[in-house]
Amino acid sequence: MGRLSLLPLIFASLFVATNANPLSSQQPAVHLQDGPVHIAQGWSWSDCGLHSDAIQIESISVSPDPPKPGEDLTVTVKAYAQEEVKEGAYADVTVKLGLIKLLQKTYDLCEEARNAQTDVQCPVDRGSYVVQQTVALPKEIPQAKFNINARGYTVDDDDLFCVDLKVDFMRRPFPKLSLGW
Repeated sequence: MGRLSLLPLIFASLFVATNANPLSSQQPAVHLQDGPVHIAQGWSWSDCGLHSDAIQIESISVSPDPPKPGEDLTVTVKAYAQEEVKEGAYADVTVKLGLIKLLQKTYDLCEEARNAQTDVQCPVDRGSYVVQQTVALPKEIPQAKFNINARGYTVDDDDLFCVDLKVDFMRRPFPKLSLGW
């Protein structure tokens, strides 16, 4: 399905945008006012969609975790399609570095799924799906924190999904220590 294959493309969009300007399967969830935020070592994601959205994201995982510049990144997305996703579904993706927009692009989800040769293609029937895709991360990713916003829509412009990602490529000179306090 186009929507599920988009999350790896969202990560790829981040890395394309950063090049133009000199993301563990069990993640803890922190519940905030707006909903759960799923936190990993160098990145986090939150489902900003509604329970009525056609696509419900169950989990997103990346390997390696955290993502590392210059290495392949494998993104696995588990989601449930509550209704059929048809040709013409699309997503608006924005990648920001602080307040600066590095990329704002609209993707045709079904076309992206075809181009990526994913197992799930449009039209997508109701049901559970797992999509895994690997992208090569360039070495030149700047040391920075990126925010990625993706909003998906059906062919009829109804809400399809909403996901926010944060990816941190800041180098830390010292490893995090867990003192157990």
